[in-house]
Amino acid sequence: MSPHIPFPLRETAKVDENQPFQPNLNVSLTCPDCRIKPPHIVEEFASGDLVCGDCGLVLGDRIIDTRSEWRTFANDEGDDPSRVGAASNPLLDGDQLDTVISRRDGGTGISRDLNKIQGRATAQKGERNLMQAYKEITAMCDSISLSKVVSDTAKQLYKRVEDEKLLRGKSSDAIIAACICIACRQERVARTFREICALTRVPKKEIGRCCNALKAKLQTSTSVMNSEDLMSRFCSNLQLPNYVQKSGVDLVRRAKELGTLAGKSPISVAAACIYLVSYLFKSPRTTKDIANVAGVSEATIKAAYKSLYTEKEKLIDLEALKGKPNCEGISFDELVLP
Repeated sequence: MSPHIPFPLRETAKVDENQPFQPNLNVSLTCPDCRIKPPHIVEEFASGDLVCGDCGLVLGDRIIDTRSEWRTFANDEGDDPSRVGAASNPLLDGDQLDTVISRRDGGTGISRDLNKIQGRATAQKGERNLMQAYKEITAMCDSISLSKVVSDTAKQLYKRVEDEKLLRGKSSDAIIAACICIACRQERVARTFREICALTRVPKKEIGRCCNALKAKLQTSTSVMNSEDLMSRFCSNLQLPNYVQKSGVDLVRRAKELGTLAGKSPISVAAACIYLVSYLFKSPRTTKDIANVAGVSEATIKAAYKSLYTEKEKLIDLEALKGKPNCEGISFDELVLP
């Protein structure tokens, strides 16, 4: 027989019989062994016992754990809040409180089959299309090393387009391409139409039409792609030092102030400025190398470079550069017309 477990003493305040009945809130549990006030009673939920924290006497058993349950019944390690459901996804519709059958059952395959059947029965068509589009956006952003912020922004744009039916008649691939392009510009990591075209296999003209339509309907604060945003990525791909990149950005800004390359695309401006500063700092890169990185033709780079070369004295202050590190001995003699 199990030993007798003494029940904790209950001390109650005296109640006046002439007073109307009221709930007594002055009930306290004390240990009958040590009788310490205030009592130090510990609830051990792992064993289901109520224990005195001073003398260790068990005051009660089979207590109910009223805390939130975060236990996992999966075989993997780590905390998995699967019993209380996953966090709600703001990119999906509905209350998202459906029960999901696990695919792991020890290798019998029954749970996997039940999971497939349940998915077919409960998943909505619109939600399936959204999930598929989100997977494609994530995969495309990862393939060109875009951050999660850009990926989430593109997903939010796609959901808004689908909810408000902004691009009726456009294919899903074209909408995804436009959302990625706008998200890149919003986060100031601009990608060219040519790069988005190579990523999504959508024609460049179609991407441009969708982007213009979205910018007009969404009225988003989409920044215009500028040469400064492209300079750091192009210089990094060409393995040029940081001081060359910084001088290239200064050259772009100075050329804009003087209007030297007015009417040229941002990509052409960045490519021509990189070509000039690479020769100026004795780290030359050929027009072919720059054309492969920037995605423009060599003739375009040469034409823009000639405009820079004719006004090189106005664009570059050699006296100010000579006092800086890595700028010893630079001169316009390094610059040649291709």
